[in-house]
Amino acid sequence: MLIIYALVGSKMERRQLGKATDIRDLLSTISGTFPRRTRSKRKLKLKNAISKPMKKLDTNDFEFYIENLWRDFSDDKRNSFTYLDSLWYSLYTKESSKAKVLEWIKRKHIFSKKYIFVPIVLWSHWSLLIFCHFGESLQSRTRTPCMLLLDSLQKADPKRLEPGIRKFVLDIYKSEKRLEKKDIIYRIPLLVPKVPQQKNGEECGSFVLYYIKLFVESAPENFSIFEGYPYFVSSFLQTLLFPFSLTGK
Repeated sequence: MLIIYALVGSKMERRQLGKATDIRDLLSTISGTFPRRTRSKRKLKLKNAISKPMKKLDTNDFEFYIENLWRDFSDDKRNSFTYLDSLWYSLYTKESSKAKVLEWIKRKHIFSKKYIFVPIVLWSHWSLLIFCHFGESLQSRTRTPCMLLLDSLQKADPKRLEPGIRKFVLDIYKSEKRLEKKDIIYRIPLLVPKVPQQKNGEECGSFVLYYIKLFVESAPENFSIFEGYPYFVSSFLQTLLFPFSLTGK
């Protein structure tokens, strides 16, 4: 039995989440929060995607889900959060498209946002990188810049992504002509909290979607790694976002 006590909207939604038994149910719950509109080809596609046997999400499926999910968030949430296209990070790793990706990211104005979601798709696996308070000073006592790396397959060793992530972040700062020095940028903490793990090889993209949904709904206005660190990861993520088991334990 999958038990979820996450802070979500209505009592009805909490009951639906409590009854969910696998990741397909979670996707179905997410789709159920979308604004109700006249039936369309996109709506039918969503319904068919959920009713079919579970398969690994490709980038087109992911973008379809997240665009619908994003529309359901309030204006305040959308102003505080943003996300990068799920192909951008993998394209960045290719020298031929790196400059284009950095230019696209500049248009997202990420340094004016509190949180930025960066889906990472490498080696046929999805994980989620979150930039937190990148527009703030590293010495800030209320809004400390840091990165969270959420991975539903810990045995794949998510820390192996760190060198590439560090270079990615440095190039973003450079392309934005930020004044921070390289050694300061490289000291931005990268945290890998323990999160629920997938049960098979097909669920990683769906977990990324669900992490995004819960994080947007429950993330704090401010936090600081100078005060009780790592309370944000150990208390907030574990207690509020991910207090459920996908393994039945």
